[in-house]
Amino acid sequence: MPRLFALLLVLSLCLSSALPAKDVWTGVARIVAIGDVHGDYDQLFTLLTQTGLVDGKGRWAGGKTHLVQTGDIPDRGPDTRKIIDLMMRLEKQAKKAGGFVHPLIGNHDAMNVYGDVRYVTPGEFASFRDNESERVRDAFYEEHLKQLEQMKDAGQEAPEADDSYKTGWFAKHPLGFFEHRVAFGPNGKYGKWIMSHNAVIKINDILFVHAGISSRVAAIGIGEINKTVRKELKDTSLLQGGLSVASDGPLWYRGLAQGNEEELAPGLDAALESYGVERIVIGHTPTMGTVIPRFGGKVVMIDVGLAQHYGGRLACLVIENGEAYTLHRGERLDLPDGSKDGLLDYLKQAAGLDPAPSPLLPLIQQLEVSPRTAE
Repeated sequence: MPRLFALLLVLSLCLSSALPAKDVWTGVARIVAIGDVHGDYDQLFTLLTQTGLVDGKGRWAGGKTHLVQTGDIPDRGPDTRKIIDLMMRLEKQAKKAGGFVHPLIGNHDAMNVYGDVRYVTPGEFASFRDNESERVRDAFYEEHLKQLEQMKDAGQEAPEADDSYKTGWFAKHPLGFFEHRVAFGPNGKYGKWIMSHNAVIKINDILFVHAGISSRVAAIGIGEINKTVRKELKDTSLLQGGLSVASDGPLWYRGLAQGNEEELAPGLDAALESYGVERIVIGHTPTMGTVIPRFGGKVVMIDVGLAQHYGGRLACLVIENGEAYTLHRGERLDLPDGSKDGLLDYLKQAAGLDPAPSPLLPLIQQLEVSPRTAE
C-alpha cells in the first residue's frame, strides 16, 4: 500500500465513531421531512430556510423541530462534502435547542461507503483535492503498475501500460479520488458519520425510510433493520445477499412508489400494523415535482427532485401537531384526501406555484383524462 495513502488511512482510523442513533421517537410536535438531496447544497439550503430550520448564516433556527432527511445526500451533484459538513453542525445545534436532525441511510449513501462510485461527480472528487493529491495518485499508479507486472509474471493476461493506458487510468482516478475514498470508507470521517445513523426511524405514528418497506422486510423490527444495515456497511463481505443491497430492502425497494396499490394494499396494511404507524414516508423514487400521497395517504413520497440534476423542485413534507402538509415553493398546501379529485386540485395548486411549464402538468392531464376513459 502506498505510504501516503496508508498515513491517510491511519488518520481516519483515529477518528472516534459515534454511537448508533436512537430509532424510535414520541411526542414530537413538528417534523420536517426532506427527500433526496444529491449533492445540491443551494437547493437544500433554500428549503431549510423556507421551513425556518436555519437562519441566513446556516445556523439551526428550528427549535424543537425534528428534521428527517430520508437519505441520498451524495452523488449527481458536486456539494456532498459541503452538505454533510452542514448537517454535522446542525445535528449539534439542534440537539442543544431540543430538536433533532435525522439523516437516514439511503442507497447512494451506502454506495459511497462500500465503494460504488459510479455516480460521484468530478466536483465531488475535486472537493477532496489538496497539495498532496498528485503525489498520492502517482504512488497509487506505481503500485498499480507493479500489480500488472505480477499478473504477467504469473502468466495472467494484463494490459500494456502505455501512455494511452495511463491517460485512461488517470481519468478514472481524478485528483481527490483516493482522499474521497478514505473519507467515505467505513473508517473515514464521512463513512463513520453515515453509519452512525439509521435506515429506518419511527417518529410518533410515522415510519420514515429511504426507499420503502416490502412485505419481507416488514417482518423485521426497526432496530434489527438498522443494526443489519450498519453491520453490512462496516463489513462489506456481508453485502452479497444482504439487506443493504437487496432490491426489496429498505434502501432500494420501489414497490410502495410504483407498484399496484390494490395488489400491495394488504401487505402495506400489515406493515403499518406491525410497526404501529399510520403512514410511511419514503424518498428514493422521484415524483414529478412535489410531495405525492399514495394508498389513500398511507404512503407519502417526498423525493420531489430537489437537486438541479432532477429539475430543482422545491417541496417537502411538514407535520405539525399531527397535521401533514406540503411546503411547495414556500407555500403551504394541505395534503389531499384519498380521492382523485382531491389529488387533482392539490396538483393544480402546486403547479400554479411553479415556473411555467410546471413538471406536474403531465400528471394533471393524466388524472383529468382517466376518469373519462374509465367511463
